[in-house]
Amino acid sequence: MSRSRKPVNPSAQQGLDRLKIETAAELGLKDYQNTYKGALTSADNGRVGGHMVRKMIEAQEQKFGGSATTTTGQTLTAKYDANKQP
Repeated sequence: MSRSRKPVNPSAQQGLDRLKIETAAELGLKDYQNTYKGALTSADNGRVGGHMVRKMIEAQEQKFGGSATTTTGQTLTAKYDANKQP
């Protein structure tokens, strides 16, 4: 049986697209929505996806009023802040 490429929840797809555009703008990628993604480096595309995941994790942490911890005992936000580059 073939897999459907249709999103399960179209409004969720629209929200992810908005988050992607917002994140790319924060990272300094100009006109990300209209840019051919194949012309971008894999590092740029990965950076956008990585920051999207961080934002989603932080939103869930705030929603539940706590912070998730890693196997080393650091909170995910603390670990991210420690790895932040100027």
